[in-house]
Amino acid sequence: MVQVDSSVNPPPVMWAQRHGIIFLTVCLEDCKSPEIRIEPNQVYFKGTGGTDKKEHEVTIELYKEIDPEKSLKSVRDRIIEIMLKKKEDTLGYWPQLTKEKKKYHWLKVDFNRWQDEEDSDDEVGGGGDLEEMMRSMGGLGCGDSKHSFDDLDPLEDSDDEDIPDLE
Repeated sequence: MVQVDSSVNPPPVMWAQRHGIIFLTVCLEDCKSPEIRIEPNQVYFKGTGGTDKKEHEVTIELYKEIDPEKSLKSVRDRIIEIMLKKKEDTLGYWPQLTKEKKKYHWLKVDFNRWQDEEDSDDEVGGGGDLEEMMRSMGGLGCGDSKHSFDDLDPLEDSDDEDIPDLE
């Protein structure tokens, strides 16, 4: 169950997963020193921020257990990033983030970081270095790679032929 005090607003949260990792992004700018507790079955967040400088709080009961000792968090200017390491016996893909199968207005899927189960073979997520992965995940989760289109062949222009007159 997700617990939310009715007098306090939950912050907007985005989530994504890879083979052994759950990404949580709390979208709350100017949240200087939030209280974050990562436990095997839940994540607790409490902080003041946003344009209205209001207090936000939420406890997320997780679908399965995670390893708090191997999980990481990073407080940035506009967001708080949390990487939860799935326990070895719960490494499969989760059908949802929360224990209860319910929709929450403040919880959305982070498609920029999401990776489908069939694409996870070449990913670091299973046993890779979480700190290195966290460093490489910036902004929208695109990492540091820059795409180059220099080696692409120019497309042939198919409309160079004369068009026949209409009768």
